[in-house]
Amino acid sequence: MTTPDRQIRQRHSAWERLEELITLAGSGIGRLSAAELRELGQLYRQACTDLAIARRDYPDHTLTLYLNQLVARAHGVIYRYSAAEPNRVLTFFRFTLPRTFRATWPMTLIAALVFLVPAMVSFFAAFRDPTLGETFVPGMSLIVEQIRNGEEWWLRINEGPAAASAEIMTNNINVSIRAFAGGVTLGVYTLYILLLNGLLVGTIAGIAQRFDFAANLWGFVAGHATLELSAIFIAGGAGLQLGWAILRPGTLSRRGALVVAARRDVVLLIGCALILVAAGLIEAFISPTSLPLALKLVVSFGSGALLYAYLLLSGRDQE
Repeated sequence: MTTPDRQIRQRHSAWERLEELITLAGSGIGRLSAAELRELGQLYRQACTDLAIARRDYPDHTLTLYLNQLVARAHGVIYRYSAAEPNRVLTFFRFTLPRTFRATWPMTLIAALVFLVPAMVSFFAAFRDPTLGETFVPGMSLIVEQIRNGEEWWLRINEGPAAASAEIMTNNINVSIRAFAGGVTLGVYTLYILLLNGLLVGTIAGIAQRFDFAANLWGFVAGHATLELSAIFIAGGAGLQLGWAILRPGTLSRRGALVVAARRDVVLLIGCALILVAAGLIEAFISPTSLPLALKLVVSFGSGALLYAYLLLSGRDQE
């Protein structure tokens, strides 16, 4: 049977480290880095085991009371998020959002590949044989006909830019939310949404290239493409992360892993919504105009560079 003194000698340093992480997290785990989050989960599970042993072998000892309080504090940090955090908005944008992006970037990369690889395949296939467009994406025949006729359907946006901007934002946010929500299907629906949209974009681009319509198409798409695709990839990565938490909870319980994943995903979705608002404004007020393609590319790459500089660099001073 384990004795209190023996358990203290063996586990004291781990308990102290858990207290440090609890203090560092304050009222929200968003303040912790990815490595610290993993360590918090491991130490919490170990502390739960230590508490179970203490309750079994010496339930009335002060060590048991200490461990009960420690586990309760760690549980509160992992499973609850306080709305009373000071400077919460500043903390969110300076630390929480960029750190969450960096902690989940592998899933974002997977989402990007699931979109981009089918897009490239469908581009080359549709360029060689435009009739394949209907095979890749049912209902493409109308768009193919518009491209054949040289119809720039996006110019209708100029008829009511404010309303068009709102409609574009809503549609793009809807796609992102669907990609995220697919996580509850173990990521299957998320993969489907990414694959379908990749095929759609690649097919349209391939057909436009085949009928010498590419300059017209990219003259419209170029300005907002970087932000719009980035948001879709991030949302898709969030959905895949949710599905992965169900499949592989790691050191946390499945419920705990889902809570951590869901909180991260809420942060990412807020970021995606803001990115898509910016993309929608560009798509409504800049993309349909007759501005030179070079200028639209500057807008696209410039906005993308600012976005990724923020996501990759902000908040690193306290990591």
